[in-house]
Amino acid sequence: MTDFTELQEQMERTYGERDRARGLPATVAWLAEEVGELAKAVRKGSREEQVHELGDVLAWLASLANQLGLSFEDAVARYRGGCPRCGAIPCECPG
Repeated sequence: MTDFTELQEQMERTYGERDRARGLPATVAWLAEEVGELAKAVRKGSREEQVHELGDVLAWLASLANQLGLSFEDAVARYRGGCPRCGAIPCECPG
């Protein structure tokens, strides 16, 4: 896979039916759990563990986006021009 659209499509083919049956609340809970595991891997894990957990977070995020009928491409478009608040690259917002 080389882009977000492919990731979403792959997750839909692989887990879509199961994820929809599980529902949004459970998907959000799984995503939150995976973010916690990623945080732990960043603090204490190896690069291999960090890559593994980052992949899990992306997979659950793709599942959530699919269930909501949203696309990663649309979501990241907000940042294509730089900071969505000030429009600068790098961000020039205070703080």
